[in-house]
Amino acid sequence: MASLFARFRRLLLRPLVSKSPRSVAGQVFVLQVAVVVLLVACAVIALVLQSERDTNEEAKRRSVAVAQTFAHSPGVLAALRSPDPTQILQPLTEVGRKAAGVDFIVVMDTKGIRYTHPLPDRIGKQFVGTIGPSLAGKVYTESVHGPLGHEVQAIVPVENADGKVVALVSAGLKVKNVSNQVDRQLPIILGAGAGALAVATGGTALVGRRLRRQTHSLAPDEMTRMYEHHDAVLHSVREGVLIVAGDGRLLLANDEAKRLLELPPDVEGRLVSELSSLDPETVALLVSGREVTDEVHFAGERLLAVNQRPTDRGGGPEGTVVTLRDSTELQAVTGKAETARERLKLLYDAGLGIGTTLDVRGTAEELAQVAVPRFADFVTVDLADAVLHGEEPTPATPAMRRTAVCGIRDDHPLYEKGRLIDFLPSTPQARGYGSGHSELVTDLSTATGWHAQDPERTKEIIDYGIRSLIAAPIQARGVVLGMANFWRSEQREPFDEEELSLAEELVARAAVGIDNARHYTREHTVAVTLQRSLLPRALPEQSALDIGYRYLPAQSGVSGDWFDVIPLPGSRVALVVGDVVGHGLHAAATMGRLRTAVHNFSTLDLPPDELLSHLDDLVGRIDQDEVGTDSAAGVVGATCLYAIYDPVTRRCVMARAGHLAPALVHPDGTVTFADLPTGPPLGLGGMPFRTAELELAEGAQLVLYTDGLIEDRRRDLDVGMELLRDALAGHPDRPPEESCQAVLDELLPGRPQDDVALLIARTRGLPPDRIADWDVPLDPAAVAGMRDAVSQKLDEWGLSELGFSMELVLSELITNAIRYGSEPIHVRLIHDRTLICEVADGSSTSPHLRYAATMDEGGRGLFLVSQIAERWGTRYTPQGKVIWAEQTLPEAVAL
Repeated sequence: MASLFARFRRLLLRPLVSKSPRSVAGQVFVLQVAVVVLLVACAVIALVLQSERDTNEEAKRRSVAVAQTFAHSPGVLAALRSPDPTQILQPLTEVGRKAAGVDFIVVMDTKGIRYTHPLPDRIGKQFVGTIGPSLAGKVYTESVHGPLGHEVQAIVPVENADGKVVALVSAGLKVKNVSNQVDRQLPIILGAGAGALAVATGGTALVGRRLRRQTHSLAPDEMTRMYEHHDAVLHSVREGVLIVAGDGRLLLANDEAKRLLELPPDVEGRLVSELSSLDPETVALLVSGREVTDEVHFAGERLLAVNQRPTDRGGGPEGTVVTLRDSTELQAVTGKAETARERLKLLYDAGLGIGTTLDVRGTAEELAQVAVPRFADFVTVDLADAVLHGEEPTPATPAMRRTAVCGIRDDHPLYEKGRLIDFLPSTPQARGYGSGHSELVTDLSTATGWHAQDPERTKEIIDYGIRSLIAAPIQARGVVLGMANFWRSEQREPFDEEELSLAEELVARAAVGIDNARHYTREHTVAVTLQRSLLPRALPEQSALDIGYRYLPAQSGVSGDWFDVIPLPGSRVALVVGDVVGHGLHAAATMGRLRTAVHNFSTLDLPPDELLSHLDDLVGRIDQDEVGTDSAAGVVGATCLYAIYDPVTRRCVMARAGHLAPALVHPDGTVTFADLPTGPPLGLGGMPFRTAELELAEGAQLVLYTDGLIEDRRRDLDVGMELLRDALAGHPDRPPEESCQAVLDELLPGRPQDDVALLIARTRGLPPDRIADWDVPLDPAAVAGMRDAVSQKLDEWGLSELGFSMELVLSELITNAIRYGSEPIHVRLIHDRTLICEVADGSSTSPHLRYAATMDEGGRGLFLVSQIAERWGTRYTPQGKVIWAEQTLPEAVAL
């Protein structure tokens, strides 16, 4: 075959070589020479222009350098201050001009009157040029027509010790001298251009000589005719032809070869091993170079008879020529093998494409999509409602909800997705659901039991052209979860027993994924329910803070992020945010235990550092209790931040345990991060926690958050902090709810990878006219005076009806402080949502409520307070203790 091609080529070329009036090589040589001459001419012009520009730039630089040097020379300022600056400066400028190689150096005053000039008659006259920029302290260059002709000059300022411009110095050259320098460079440029032209022409001649050898001195029309003959031979035959080079590169493929092998149009020049459309065995044959005769290979859905011969037998280049013939007569023999191959590939694709998500509906959709149209024309999946909610299905009822519908067309009459279907016992679906065995219906038009389900709908299905059905039960671990229905129209052969087995294989693969998704759904639902029950459902009423919050669960499920707002005595409010690392029920349950503990510790009115210490001990005990258990791994990485805000003093005390510092939005819109001492995460023990106290302006915003808001695998933590700063800055008057949404939109455009808790609190201050306080001397006689003062204040507030009860409460508390406490004693009334009275003294002794015996003289005071007040209690301060009591306001004056 190779010798045949060689003889064909020689016969084709022999009559053409002798008829070449002007070969392709000659035409290319002429064209290349013309292009080279044009390029050299353009290069010479460009070099001339570049040289002229560089010379002008050099003249400007030299002028600037000379002018600056002379302006900064010692003695110039002294000469300018002399009675006759010209007498001193004129000789100096002439010496400098000659030494520097410039045409002039001119010194002038700030009005442009020359002190010096190469032409003495120009001294004392106005300088020709622009002096405004230099008077402003700048160096200025320009081209002007001056006394010496067309000049390039630079003007620099002369400044005194105070930086004031006292004179100007100009230096420059005549443009004629600059042009002379360019003219001196022109011979060199032209000589270089001539040399380049000679070298390029020689190279072009060599290229033309090589091209002449390669084209055999053929003229363009001769080469065109040869290509037409070549094209006619290759593209008219109904047999594929390939030419493969010795390095495995495909040199030629005719139309038939591209059709048979499904090759792309630009396949020539690519390595055979890179062609993904070829069967691996075919690739191995083409790159091997061995001779074969009628060897059969697969090419997609075709069987090809392949012949291959080397091309170097007749002196040609190393490689192989291959012919391909479509062996359609062998298709019938290999039909069953191809069917088996397609079914195996379908099962392989089903294994990869079904069960990719832990979602029941998604897995059902994947089953339907894999089977259409390769196995069935339509697929519907019906699941028990209990399965969709993660529960165990009941085997008694065949009522199922249509979960997935997929088909080759969308206008089918099958039941729509989402419909609850109660199948009659006579239908294949009900029989398969009850028995756990697949049902094959080859002809639906004769299946009377199926027709009884919905006669009108079944008639529409038959009229639509659907003829055959396989109803396969979806069962896992011995439990039937639903039914998968495979439908075929009359354009295809009805299902047979072999395809029934294939359908069961497909459904078995999907059943495992659906069952896993069902278990996940159940666990996820339980975890979400638990977490939602543990998080605050509504924020408590309080007047100290205007609060907005957001909680976003992660993609992977529930986690341990949490927050809380806890009202404290004295109109104070505690803000809490925490994070238990991990996901699932364990993290959510641990979060609930920590939140409950914080609520319990907050009732003791502990400062933040002490509360975190108690919480740290609790986490340590939890870890110890769970060591060695199989169901828990301890609380690793739990963090918390606890802050208390007092609207009376507008001070906020906070401490953190391994948590991120909160952000502060000031009333002017600026954002900072609180300088809060870092504490270890909860459960480590051994390290004390430290507090920080901040004074917050009214209207400032305190932003608490968990790490899921700013941490991301695609960016650094500092980047997340800056994004949070940008989202908060510039909006001091924006409500906290809107700020929460703006922050989430900026930092979390999609669903987060980790849980996110965000709490934004805008501070409020209690008006001074709602607060009254007094210092009380350590004298029992002071009690009566305090009763009168409190009564007057209550009258001012319109709370006279609370006067009697409040006087009783204060009398008892002040009396106890005088009798059992120590100085200083201080009384404070707060008119907020409730009426709060506080009595502070310097003692740390805590009073206790008890029942006094009949004959006891004392012990009834605190009992009386507890009966009159709505709530009462004690909190400790660094200076002692505070005993407080609250009374509910009358409805007419309630805030």
